[in-house]
Amino acid sequence: MAVEALVVGLGNPGRPYEGTPHNVGYAVVERLARRHGYPRAKRAYDGRAAEGRIAGVAVLLLEPTTFMNLSGRSVAAALRATKVAADRLLVVHDHIDLPFGRLRLAAGGGSGGHNGLKSISGLIGPEYHRLRVGVDRPPSTDPDVVADYVLSPFAEPRAEVEALVERAADAVELWVELGLEEAANRLNEPPAG
Repeated sequence: MAVEALVVGLGNPGRPYEGTPHNVGYAVVERLARRHGYPRAKRAYDGRAAEGRIAGVAVLLLEPTTFMNLSGRSVAAALRATKVAADRLLVVHDHIDLPFGRLRLAAGGGSGGHNGLKSISGLIGPEYHRLRVGVDRPPSTDPDVVADYVLSPFAEPRAEVEALVERAADAVELWVELGLEEAANRLNEPPAG
């Protein structure tokens, strides 16, 4: 099956990182794989990859296993192999500058200090789509405090984290089905009330 879109969930491999804000991209990709009956992921492109269909579109789901700061190596390899254009690449990642629970779909932009995005943009350029998953920020801007915050378990109740992952998976489905502009129009509206 020719891959039509690539969805990458960012995270770090290994048990110590499970359930942390920095691994929310992995959680979203895994939720999508379960929802859509994807086969078990296989080792490919310096990551774990599986092919299936979402809304009738052939989508490759990818979790780079290179650790966050080398994610670009995995993404670039998958793009080369699948020949997917940058405008059909969606990277799902944690974003500390959004309140917990907020989601933002956007094209291009800077890394905001996110090492996974720095790595990807350094190898393929910045003009790909992103789903920013709001995880809030710690009270300090000290880099060590921020690193500890995103690499520690979520402070929010498990049910709230699960609901966030569900909504982020819904957002990816919208992007696959409707494209960036229409999906962003629906998703990025401020909450009513």
